[in-house]
Amino acid sequence: MQIRNPIHPDHARALDTADLRREFLIETLFVPGEMTLTYSHIDRIVVGGVQPLENSVTFPGNVNKLIGSDFFLARRELGLINIGGAGTVIVDDTEHLVGPRDALYIGRGARDVRFASQDASLPAKFYMNSAPAHKTYPTRLITLEQAKKVSLGETRTSNRRTINQYMIPGVVETCQLVMGLTQLEEGNLWNTMPCHTHERRMEVYCYFDMSADANVFHMMGQPSETRHIVVRNEQAVISPSWSIHSGVGTQAYTFIWGMVGENQVFEDMDHVAMPELM
Repeated sequence: MQIRNPIHPDHARALDTADLRREFLIETLFVPGEMTLTYSHIDRIVVGGVQPLENSVTFPGNVNKLIGSDFFLARRELGLINIGGAGTVIVDDTEHLVGPRDALYIGRGARDVRFASQDASLPAKFYMNSAPAHKTYPTRLITLEQAKKVSLGETRTSNRRTINQYMIPGVVETCQLVMGLTQLEEGNLWNTMPCHTHERRMEVYCYFDMSADANVFHMMGQPSETRHIVVRNEQAVISPSWSIHSGVGTQAYTFIWGMVGENQVFEDMDHVAMPELM
């Protein structure tokens, strides 16, 4: 498991391209037949990816020592969204079929969690966010059809998009984890612009549905000191609470957003006017 430490905004100003990528970019999420995990000390989120093949995959034993518990979800909750082929997640002997673009919330206390693909030639790709939890909520499957739909943006500003809210109040109960999937319409390139920050929670973006020759220029930093990171298919960016989080692609794409922190109110944003960006 990779470890990422918090970065002060004054420190971030001095980072060069390689430093920014090392501190904020998760370059490899999916390894065939394995699980990847990155632990960020920013709100103690764990970001991971699982791509099972013929055999099921579970959490490696050494992770328990790293997080200081007997099993991974002893004091954590977990949300996942499948961006690959159909798969199953077995939670304490209960099997959940998780189709493409479906999500699964797993509550605190689940001891045995296993991930499998229905067809190894078209494997599932489970993208995961996990956060500390103070209460146990029921494990629940949320299909793409069950997600709350919000359409935003305009074609004239190149940001027409549909936000699918899987794990928010009113859809599924969680302790602090909020997750969803945003899909840009064809010909639209910008996400989350005009941009915002939210001091009360951090966020992680996972970009996918991109061809090998496509990039997203992910914007980050304080509004008066913006930077960018070039992101490719199936990579994720950690966004501290003090940072904007927005991006523009060389073609349309899809991304998953996950937030943890003080509250779960989706509209709780500190908006940044366009003239304020530097």
